[in-house]
Amino acid sequence: MKALVRRPSPRLHEGIVEHIERVPIDHNLAVQQWEQYVALLQRYEWTTIEVSRADDCPDSVFVEDTMVVYENVAMISRPAAPSRRPEILGAERMIARLGYSIERIQEPGTLDGGDVLKVADLMYVGRSQRTSAEGVAQMRRVFEPLGVTVVEVPVGKVLHLKSAATALPNGSVIGYLPALDDASVFPDFIPVPEASGAHVVLLGGNRLLMAASAPKSAELFAGLGYEPIVVDISEYEKLEGCVTCLSVRLRGA
Repeated sequence: MKALVRRPSPRLHEGIVEHIERVPIDHNLAVQQWEQYVALLQRYEWTTIEVSRADDCPDSVFVEDTMVVYENVAMISRPAAPSRRPEILGAERMIARLGYSIERIQEPGTLDGGDVLKVADLMYVGRSQRTSAEGVAQMRRVFEPLGVTVVEVPVGKVLHLKSAATALPNGSVIGYLPALDDASVFPDFIPVPEASGAHVVLLGGNRLLMAASAPKSAELFAGLGYEPIVVDISEYEKLEGCVTCLSVRLRGA
């Protein structure tokens, strides 16, 4: 198991904020939290691979937005925010170096990787301010021939689909109801009590990497038989970030 990560830009404090109030970022703390996040991935047997830095791109630490990976295919995104488009260059070079077949979202389509939730052979794709209808259509053209079913999900209350919902190892989708436009699109849905409890990274086995800011959700997951592994990402939450968007998880090409 490998994970792409990218060190935070010194301009992190300039990152885009759209759905919450902007507050100051402690850059030194943000770097420490990123290092702790990477160390946890490594502790649970993930090989982390650093994508080349993009110091002029404030949001570049959110590397998940640069691509969507399924089997041996990497779909390189085309961010709707022009300031984020240079982020994809180093990420594409790295994933190509790892042997993945490259596809790209083409103009006028836009897509951020944070709008794509994979559950086995399903891809839920958020139709958001960041991901356009044409971006969803291009996802269908690339991934449906590989046996994937692409399901469009309306997203209007948060930045990305995965700002509101992710999935457990058994395929159940977890989400924060006030952040979702329509939870009925998910056939097996479990509501969580905190906004930041809607985000988990599957570390392997029954382990879930999640934010320290969601203790009630951690209790819920423990009651379902999972082991929450918590990490403090408070500085990234100030930028509408979460545990999923700080890495691209690769489970084999």
